[in-house]
Amino acid sequence: MGCMVSHLAAKFAFFPPSPPTYQVKKRDDGKLVAVSSSMPIPPHGEDNSLDRGNKIVAFYLRNPYARLTLLYSHGNAADLGQLYDLFVQLKVNLRVNLMGYDYSGYGASTGKPSESNTYADIEAVYECLETEYGVSQEDLILYGQSVGSGPTLHLAAKLPRLRGVVLHSAILSGLRVLCHVKFTFCFDIYKNVNKIWKVKCPVLVIHGTEDDVVHWLHGNGLWKKVHPRNGEHDHRNPPQKD
Repeated sequence: MGCMVSHLAAKFAFFPPSPPTYQVKKRDDGKLVAVSSSMPIPPHGEDNSLDRGNKIVAFYLRNPYARLTLLYSHGNAADLGQLYDLFVQLKVNLRVNLMGYDYSGYGASTGKPSESNTYADIEAVYECLETEYGVSQEDLILYGQSVGSGPTLHLAAKLPRLRGVVLHSAILSGLRVLCHVKFTFCFDIYKNVNKIWKVKCPVLVIHGTEDDVVHWLHGNGLWKKVHPRNGEHDHRNPPQKD
């Protein structure tokens, strides 16, 4: 029963675009360039090898006025080619450097998507930010959308000095998206509800009240689990309809 439900939850979790919306090619000078049929993407690719043998593709967008870096973990049905325009907007409007990456089995990243692989993926990308770009915890914000909230909270629980975490349409757990359960089972995936209390930095939770994929109660449940430090929770209700 446990294996069957876990398999079902994993099937629900991962929908990589097929075919991928971009390809990564190596130029004559050895630099990587992402090529998309629908949009031009400058050469921001970083080819990062994981211990388990997967190649993870990441885009790094630099803002010359930035002091902070945003590490973006995307949802379950997109790849970097579809998100590039969004990354540019975030980089410019928020004045941040931005690193986005594709999970194993997404885009031009090799391997197969799984919960454990997404954890290894974000750890490898963080190591790249730390060693190749000199990004410290204090200057790093983790941003997780939908399924991306899983690897985001996995890493955030390990880094006590982060600048902040943003959870966008986050999930309490994989099984809780499929059915209403009050307890966490051993075969569940992305047990965010059991991890968020470990996060020591400020957390911003964003969730649309009319989200028809992940109910807003997921975001509300995570918000309630955040431990307020040096103050109380700050809650903002959405604008009311006319």
